[in-house]
Amino acid sequence: MQSRMQSPAMIVPEAIQALQALGKALFASAETTGVPSRTLFLAYLRASQINGDSVCVELHSRNALAAGDTADRLLTVAAWRETPHFTNAERAALALSEVVTRLSDRTDPVSDESYNEAARHYDEQALATLIAGIATANLWNRLNVSTRQMVSVPTR
Repeated sequence: MQSRMQSPAMIVPEAIQALQALGKALFASAETTGVPSRTLFLAYLRASQINGDSVCVELHSRNALAAGDTADRLLTVAAWRETPHFTNAERAALALSEVVTRLSDRTDPVSDESYNEAARHYDEQALATLIAGIATANLWNRLNVSTRQMVSVPTR
């Protein structure tokens, strides 16, 4: 399989600049609000798994490892409900990532229960950072999946 075209974010120069600035702003906000970067990477990874974006699955897995996460945790993100590897705050972020990613799957896409559980663990600015980050991950997923972006395979 090969990519249909270069990523639209690369073709539209202002888009890549805006997306990179948004990413930097989100990680700066996460640092200010106390949202661990590992939590952001888990939420981004889960959205990318759901959307079938191999480029972002690999990217967020590698970033999470670089941020100190473990392979055991990353290998179980897709089954986070059935493992003991995640804190309650991380579980709330993963649940939020799933509902924000699957908006069309239900009539009340982000239920009060899902939102309130996340709000129990994150103050308003932290929650805003998390929601904006999940939305951004979904944007990248849609760019990559629609154009069939491929993971670079290292040459041997």
